[in-house]
Amino acid sequence: MIDGESLTRATAWIAFVLYASASITQLMARGETALERRARWLWSFGLSVYLLHVASAFQFYHHWSHFAAYVATARQTTESSGLNWGGGIYFNYFFSAAWLGEVAWSWLACENYRRRPAVVGRTIHAFFAFMWFNAAVVFAKGGMRWFGLSVFILLALVWWQLQRRRIRAAASEPSQRTSS
Repeated sequence: MIDGESLTRATAWIAFVLYASASITQLMARGETALERRARWLWSFGLSVYLLHVASAFQFYHHWSHFAAYVATARQTTESSGLNWGGGIYFNYFFSAAWLGEVAWSWLACENYRRRPAVVGRTIHAFFAFMWFNAAVVFAKGGMRWFGLSVFILLALVWWQLQRRRIRAAASEPSQRTSS
């Protein structure tokens, strides 16, 4: 039988891996419907596991008390940064709502979601990356911190390689038009 601590930790890391997998798949999709569909499913499963993590944390650590969650967040923030502040819990609430909104939007208005301004997607992904980086690297301990950092390095490398490919493709496009 799995205990509350193991369930809470496992769901956090599984949600993180699903977030990273969905992000990489979204980066690679760029108009490929099958990859976009796969990314949407990964995004949705990631949210589901993340919400299970939140429920587990509130059940087994905070006893469904916002105040207890605030105090625990303040303690963890103090340990990591020296700043005695529990307000990070509100960032977690906003993150939960934003991810839920992302998933709902992607399923209920797929074409609208796909055509949203790039700045909206980038802003959301930057916020998500910030939150996950804090969870998986800043607040993580031991080997899990290194695992989280490795995942972020992988994400950065995939993004960088895809950007380089797009820049090269854009640079070679005008020369192909003039030579035909």
